[in-house]
Amino acid sequence: MITHRSYACDPWALKETDLNLEVLPQSESVFALSNGHIGWRGNLDEGEPHGLPGTYLSGVHELRPLPYAEAGYGYPESGQTLINVTNGKLIRLLVNDEPFDLRYGRLRSHERVLDLRAGVLRRTCVWTSPAGCTVRVRSTRLVSFTQRAIAAVAYEVEPLNSKDVRVVVQSELVANEQLPEAGGDPRVAAALESPLEPEEHHAHDMRLRLIHRTRRSALRVATAADHAVQGPDSTRTASESGDNVSRLTVTSVLSPGETLRLEKMVAYGWSGVRSLPAVRDQVDAALAGAASTGWQDLADQQRAYLDDFWSRADVEVEGDAEIQQAVRFGLFHVLQAGARAEQRAIPAKGLTGSGYDGHTFWDTESFVLPLLTYTAPGAAAEALRWRQNTLPAARARAAQLGLKGAAFPWRTIDGQECSAYWPAGTAAFHINADIADAIIRYVDATGDEEFERETAVPILVETARLWLSLGHHDHHGVFHIDGVTGPDEYSAVADDNVYTNLMAQANLRAAADVAERHPREAGALGVDDEESARWRDAAEAVALPYNSALGVHEQSAGFTGHQVWNFAATRPDQYPLMLHFPYFEIYRKQVVKQADLVLALYKRGEAFDDDHKARDFAYYEPLTVRDSSLSACCQAVIAAEVGHLRLAYDYLGEAALMDLADLENNTRDGLHTASLAGTWVALVAGFGGMRHEGQTLCFSPKLPNRLTRLAFAVQVLGRRLRVEIRDATATYTLQEGAPLEIRHYGEPFTVSAKEPSTRPVPEPVTRPEPSQPPGRRPARRR
Repeated sequence: MITHRSYACDPWALKETDLNLEVLPQSESVFALSNGHIGWRGNLDEGEPHGLPGTYLSGVHELRPLPYAEAGYGYPESGQTLINVTNGKLIRLLVNDEPFDLRYGRLRSHERVLDLRAGVLRRTCVWTSPAGCTVRVRSTRLVSFTQRAIAAVAYEVEPLNSKDVRVVVQSELVANEQLPEAGGDPRVAAALESPLEPEEHHAHDMRLRLIHRTRRSALRVATAADHAVQGPDSTRTASESGDNVSRLTVTSVLSPGETLRLEKMVAYGWSGVRSLPAVRDQVDAALAGAASTGWQDLADQQRAYLDDFWSRADVEVEGDAEIQQAVRFGLFHVLQAGARAEQRAIPAKGLTGSGYDGHTFWDTESFVLPLLTYTAPGAAAEALRWRQNTLPAARARAAQLGLKGAAFPWRTIDGQECSAYWPAGTAAFHINADIADAIIRYVDATGDEEFERETAVPILVETARLWLSLGHHDHHGVFHIDGVTGPDEYSAVADDNVYTNLMAQANLRAAADVAERHPREAGALGVDDEESARWRDAAEAVALPYNSALGVHEQSAGFTGHQVWNFAATRPDQYPLMLHFPYFEIYRKQVVKQADLVLALYKRGEAFDDDHKARDFAYYEPLTVRDSSLSACCQAVIAAEVGHLRLAYDYLGEAALMDLADLENNTRDGLHTASLAGTWVALVAGFGGMRHEGQTLCFSPKLPNRLTRLAFAVQVLGRRLRVEIRDATATYTLQEGAPLEIRHYGEPFTVSAKEPSTRPVPEPVTRPEPSQPPGRRPARRR
């Protein structure tokens, strides 16, 4: 198991100073580069050894059958799996005819640095071959934010002996790499062998190109590369190509003090509809643009892009250097996941690995998009437009289920439902309200009226129709939503899940509101006053199960009457429970996989008073086992709000180090993008106390003892607001835009660019800390 101590604690970089092959798969995820369109795992330049080779294009997948022992109506017929496309980062090296392979010879030093400000992965190593020849190899790798189709590598070889060295560098494009077999964990992707069928290959001078097509999904993928080579006069080049390999070979004899440098530009493109010549021209054009820019200008553009991002999104933490590093690491990877996705899904693992088959879930709208909305709103809008593009499939799915409106898929790549397990898939209808919530937040935060008309109206209308057809009024007029699964996947097919009901309530109200603001667009969808009135009636009458004897809200109707899980008899090695116990046993007990009712306390906090929040949190803490990486950040937010600052700080640490410390032992399959975003959520919504009520930002800041200062910036309604929190004060500075009204502990005031506004932070309320299931308390921050 990797630990965060493998990386030096640097506020703006992630540095690995030795190479441990046992944890190579984890580091490949951590050092992955992406722009939301292209994803390169942090594999070694020479390709081997490796844990999981990975080159991904957002949306490029293959279809595979979903076998059922007993088929049922409405079951998805095929699944989708993100595939490893053509590897363009391979650069192999031979030194005096011996392959550069770190498993042989002597590795004298090895360092990799992920530079969060420059947006590049740098590698430097000194290696002595079995025959005693020593060389220094340097590489710098980037996936461009400014040129969406381009990734690039600069590679240098320098001899360190006193004699001449003959080197051969092979720069390759390789398709259909052999992948390791998948295990039995459902979170691991299905391995698809040789999914790409060759259509065209080409090599001429410094140019390489491969074009393939997937067998079943019929997606055409093109990859092209161009090179610039600098070396002594003895340097020669030759190129060759076959169905699955296209190669440039560079040979040279290097004397002491001489260096061979290769700059490699790689262009990617794909389409499900364009012809082979069109896709070929697409990558050739992208490559021509990158070649005209050149390596150094491409790297300068990358730095400028990130300088702008950090000016809008940086979070500063004083008092805990690990958290400072982790939150910037998380911000960087979330940006990589969505920056240039451009109307494609943002997968749960981003493009850092193939875990969960590369599917997107509710994680995107509930955890990733809140961060992007306040820091990179254009990326959030594009992700939501992708959902709009999948509306036809969602309408068809709702009709198949006998419902009205649209039922968005629980897990998908292209909009089709891919979950083969309906209790934790189809029944998790809350994803529709999660999408609506992300849309509401985006519109409130940006005031984007065009987006509201074109995207918000159709999605909010169709999801409201879904809720009205899914629920029903009883004879008392109470609106119930039965037989659904909330965020807690250990309590499936329940009645009146509070989180689902409250999120549906907000969805119904928002749909009625936008129909009133945009009658033409709503009317084109067939909405009339009667329909929007029914939405409002259902929202006002929604059921909220409550156990008056215990004084707490029930996660779902009857939940508090179930037998409590036997935590004392559950060994530490039996978590996660889903891998060691039958779902039938789990579903019947009071045990919570991840924050559910507690998530409702955060997302719909206005529906609860302070006392109920405290009692609800105290009740559900001893039941929540956090068998999901999505839980810790939610628990951090509410722990901070109700007066458990030390516990909130510990949960922050768990969310922040989920991948840097490989806490769930599955970072090898890709990073937990939502947990990375959750670090920002825990800091900004937890200790910053930020909530968005309508178009007003509200803050109730408080810091745990360990942290001496927290500062962050958010974008809202065309302004940039900076918040700086110390032990006893909070200072609000408008860095850009017109005066803005905000609230501090309920007190409204206006902040302008003329001068910062400082407000006192009251002494936080403290309460006795609730317990957790045995062995499941988050590790204490030291």
